[in-house]
Amino acid sequence: MLYIESTFHIIFTLLLGFYLISNLQWYNYKFQRVLFHHKKIHWHFIYFLLPIFVYYLFSKYIWLITPIYGLALFLWQKKIDKKVVFTKRVKRFFLFLILSAIFLDMLCLGMQKCEVYPTILSLSIAFLASFLFEKMLFLGYKKDAIKKLNSIENLIIITITASYGKTSIKNFLYQILSKHFKTYKSPRSVNTLAGIIQDINTSLPNDTQIYIVEAGARVKGDIKEIASLLNHQYAIVGKIGPQHIEYFKTLENIRDTKMEILESNRLKYALVHQSANVKPNEKVQIFGQNITNIKSTLKKLCFELEIKNKKYHFTSSLLGEFNAINVTAAILIAHKLGIDLQDIQKDVEKLQGVEHRLQKIVAGGKIIIDDSFNGNFDGMSSSYDLVKSHKGRKVIITPGVLESDEETNIKLAKKIDEIFDLVIITGSTNAKILDSNIQNSKKILLKDKSNLEETLSQNTKAGDLILFSNDAPTFM
Repeated sequence: MLYIESTFHIIFTLLLGFYLISNLQWYNYKFQRVLFHHKKIHWHFIYFLLPIFVYYLFSKYIWLITPIYGLALFLWQKKIDKKVVFTKRVKRFFLFLILSAIFLDMLCLGMQKCEVYPTILSLSIAFLASFLFEKMLFLGYKKDAIKKLNSIENLIIITITASYGKTSIKNFLYQILSKHFKTYKSPRSVNTLAGIIQDINTSLPNDTQIYIVEAGARVKGDIKEIASLLNHQYAIVGKIGPQHIEYFKTLENIRDTKMEILESNRLKYALVHQSANVKPNEKVQIFGQNITNIKSTLKKLCFELEIKNKKYHFTSSLLGEFNAINVTAAILIAHKLGIDLQDIQKDVEKLQGVEHRLQKIVAGGKIIIDDSFNGNFDGMSSSYDLVKSHKGRKVIITPGVLESDEETNIKLAKKIDEIFDLVIITGSTNAKILDSNIQNSKKILLKDKSNLEETLSQNTKAGDLILFSNDAPTFM
């Protein structure tokens, strides 16, 4: 009987571990972020603390508690769009967890005095063992990455950071440079130190001439660590704003963290957007003020760029006025690397948009603009101006601006209210703010995105323009 209870307890502990590792994976394995910045903090009480509390009260009924808890977790994760990915790191965590649970349970059985099996201790041991093991692996991977970077002769590294538009700048610059150099870019939105190290070790080709890297941050020092690893020669700082302000607290902290990108021993040239409010010098050039006559429609983007007191006209099939800043950063770096401006003008005409960033799709007579990966106020509000000219009904699906402040979401709500006929508010993070500040538009509050397709089918028709503005994972 005792061994049956122990078996159920081990399964119960693994289920708790599943909840823990799911949350850690969402927040890049930062325990403090899971604890203090989680948007669904009540989940911790329902799916972690409550089961433990019930177990310690009614430990003799572990055979009943375990399947009930397992069912609750199954139903919970069924509604989640970002399910846990069983990476090697996750598998190692579960290995540590099952070994610690078995060891402590066997110790308990051997003592014959344990009325309650040690659940929290098993989780703590597994978490600490996993953390230390991953730290040792990380240091080894980092050493390998530095060695690989140093082994590629004459490698030029360009590092990009910004509050908004890092991925777009990276992709636009890659499209231009890849026509003239053997160029490689970090994939998707990979921008953490661990992600960059993995990318270098597993994917960076040995014959690369130019490596373009995106650098993100949640706390001071994050970009400094990336700069120390890469020791890049060129840097781009795009537009800076209050994105992730809940982590940094002030705009000044955000700016200071972004400017850590200049702390490279080999830095030759840095292109910094005027929003950073820094002074230019022999290595730092300010941009943004030299962009004029921006015209954006649902068909194309045009703007003029002043370079050395001469104006150059650029046209692109990209959508969105804000992309003029991102494209300009790519133009100026490409020109700095020796590409003729006339060639760059031709390259800009052929630029392809980044997936899920103002992608235009026509289906069933409806115009769908997928801007679900654009999560900052400037970009989102710019896309609203873009669709304003549409003659038919305008529909927006949005969770608002995530990881930002209340003031920003109030401004966004008022902008939405001026333009859209139907607003579908997804998620709960900004639902109250958006709902109370949108007065004129028809509103639908949608907590469960699994009902979105049905909601759109019932509430939209041919001739409507539907804008997907930002996207929130279920845990936000």
